[in-house]
Amino acid sequence: MKRVYFGTNLKMYKNIRMTHDYLVSLEQLTRDISRDAIKLFVIPSYTSLPEAVKCVDQSLIQIGAQNMGWEDEGQFTGEISPLMLEELGIHLIMAGHSERRHVFLETDEMENRKVLCALHHGFTALLCIGETGGQKEGGISREVLRTQLKLGFKGVDPQMADHIMVAYEPVWAIGVHGKPASVEYAEEMHSEIRTCLDEIFGRENSAKIPVLYGGSVNMENAVPLIRQEHIDGLYVGRSAWHADQFNTLIRACLSSLSGQ
Repeated sequence: MKRVYFGTNLKMYKNIRMTHDYLVSLEQLTRDISRDAIKLFVIPSYTSLPEAVKCVDQSLIQIGAQNMGWEDEGQFTGEISPLMLEELGIHLIMAGHSERRHVFLETDEMENRKVLCALHHGFTALLCIGETGGQKEGGISREVLRTQLKLGFKGVDPQMADHIMVAYEPVWAIGVHGKPASVEYAEEMHSEIRTCLDEIFGRENSAKIPVLYGGSVNMENAVPLIRQEHIDGLYVGRSAWHADQFNTLIRACLSSLSGQ
């Protein structure tokens, strides 16, 4: 059975105490699952990061940051530098989330600078990509994803592929009013992503990059999604924000893949 990736981004939810309680519970609930079978990560708010890295074993639950500036230091009010995240013991950096792109107007070039900086400092870089509803309706989903991948990974050494993850999150499928992509559509886009990663990094290196699906993942669609050939994991939103529900979803996926 392939190793399966499960993660969640807590966005601007959960204060420090709530994050602590959530992580402690999730670690206890999933401790018996071999980490050879899964990789589990959680990306809390910035204010919760110091407590998060103290309260869990990161060999069981990796803690990530939702964003990162691309300079070590300087006159960048409100930004968090890689040196600050290194000091906390963070190993995973997310870049390119649709809210950063479409609410805060970050460009592919900016995401690329963050990816390059993260890799330079030894972090794992999680690049989020996805098309809007209008782009999907216009029939350019594939072109959008290819552009985001090629610009986001511009200048990245193919040998760094084992420090990269990709999350495909169609913009129209996430958030409070998001509608999940069909399993067939998600698999079709993941196949396109894999082909593009092969072109960028070469097939041998590309095979080291897990591609996760995110976009209104829930108990009804998690198992059909994870059974797809080109979907390596699930980037779960609200269905993961209660530890017991996330644990149930993870176990359902693993049980399905093992044929139990």
